[in-house]
Amino acid sequence: MAYWLLKSEPSTYSIDHLKENQVDHWDGVRNYQARNNLQAMRVGELAFFYHSSAEPPGIAGVCRIVREAYPDHTQFDPESTYHDPKATVEKPRWFMPDVGFVRKFDRLIPLSELRQTPGLENMDLLNRSRLSVQKVSDEEWEIINAIAEGR
Repeated sequence: MAYWLLKSEPSTYSIDHLKENQVDHWDGVRNYQARNNLQAMRVGELAFFYHSSAEPPGIAGVCRIVREAYPDHTQFDPESTYHDPKATVEKPRWFMPDVGFVRKFDRLIPLSELRQTPGLENMDLLNRSRLSVQKVSDEEWEIINAIAEGR
């Protein structure tokens, strides 16, 4: 099983939105490396839900992949900010999985704390902070869950 980190601005879509909806699609990704990560996700895999462009930014909880990536409908909509005129139904360029709510952490784990945590030095989040969909190693997953559980 692979682990992931998905970034979203909480003013646009937060862990609380996902908790309310229970399942939703993860649309609007327009970076090829992030898209490739979305396409690599498999049903049942888990992801940290990261609040970006927030004060403070940090990991808010966990979600699960409940449907593997399929064409992102926003690429075909000329009214959408995510419209891609080069994408066609026959040859879509952008994809999205569906994610389901697992849990919201009792507290946000801020980026500043993650930066100071031993064992996370090589985490993509701390080295490629702009990528909105990132892989998380097994060790990183365990360390962050231990923080969330107060261990």
